[in-house]
Parts: sequence; structure tokens; C-alpha cells
Amino acid sequence: MSRTIVRSAAAAQLFFLLSLPFIGNLIKYLHPLALIVVWASITSFTITAGLLIRGKKLPLNKYLVLLGFALYSASLLVLLFFRPGDNANANYNLDPFSTIEFYLAGRVDFLVAFYNLAANVLLFVPFGLFLLALLKNRSFFKLLAIPFAAISAIEIAQFLSRRGSLDIDDLILNMSGVFLGYALLPLLKRAYRIK
Repeated sequence: MSRTIVRSAAAAQLFFLLSLPFIGNLIKYLHPLALIVVWASITSFTITAGLLIRGKKLPLNKYLVLLGFALYSASLLVLLFFRPGDNANANYNLDPFSTIEFYLAGRVDFLVAFYNLAANVLLFVPFGLFLLALLKNRSFFKLLAIPFAAISAIEIAQFLSRRGSLDIDDLILNMSGVFLGYALLPLLKRAYRIK
């Protein structure tokens, strides 16, 4: 294992430990898996940054990437549908940007607002990365329709199962995350090689 990866992984653990006081309050509202997702995100980001800074390229097995996508998808579903406590609701919002405006107006704790907005974007960045990396035929229609249909299905399922709200702003933020993933893929190709 290269020294770049070891150093980056060690730095990631330090960043994660330093972030615990900030994310600790959020865990009571979320599935414990959220802590693992935050750890994996910080570790992945830091290793990728280390590879890019040092100009190194890490080979990844295609099947390992597919396994990563499956684990990511399963984790995402757990986070979206299995939250602690009795939070069953069937709320909906079809007014674009009203939930985003609510959070930005400071009506809730800053950390809660930041988490809700950032998580709705960042949790879907990997979907954009994986979709763009794995699709052979990358037509604009597929790159728009597949994530739109998947995210819409999640929103509807949350509403029908009373495990979350149906919110147009979630769709907007989630799709922003997917498009951010599309934009980041060329950068990640400088750090990783799928073989």
C-alpha cells in the first residue's frame, strides 16, 4: 500500500474524530449507519485528495466498484427509510424551494439545517459518479431520466410508507447531487483507474 494512501487514511481518521462533536448531536435523529456513512465519506474524500495532490492513480477492480455501488444503495435506503424513533408522517411539499428557504431562513438550528441541505445533495453524488462510470450508452435522456425516476420513486415510497415526506425540494437537491457527481467524475478518473 502506498504511503500516500496510508497518510491520507490516517489524516481522514483525524478529521473524522475532530468532526464527532459536530455530528454527535445529529446522530440522535438519524440511523446509526449515518455515522459509518460520514466516516466512509471523509475517508474517501481524503484519500482521493491525497492521490490528486500527489499525482498518483489507484487501480480499482470493476467488481469492487459494483460492490461499492450496491453497499452505497443499501445504506442510502436504510438512511432514508429506517430512522430512529416514531417519526411516521405523510407530509408533502410541492412548492419548489420552500423547504430550502425554510432552512436558509434560520428557523431551525444551523447544524440541522446544514445537515438536511448538504445531505440531500451529497448523499446523491455517488449515484451520479456510479451511473456515469457504469453506463455504456450515456445519452442525455438516460442521465436525466434514470436518477429522476429513482429519486421520484424514493420520495413517493417515503410518503406512502409514512417514513418521510414527499418534497419537491428533496428532488431538486438530490438531482443537484447527481449532477455534481457527473461533474466530479473526470477529476476522480485522475485518481482512480477501474480495471
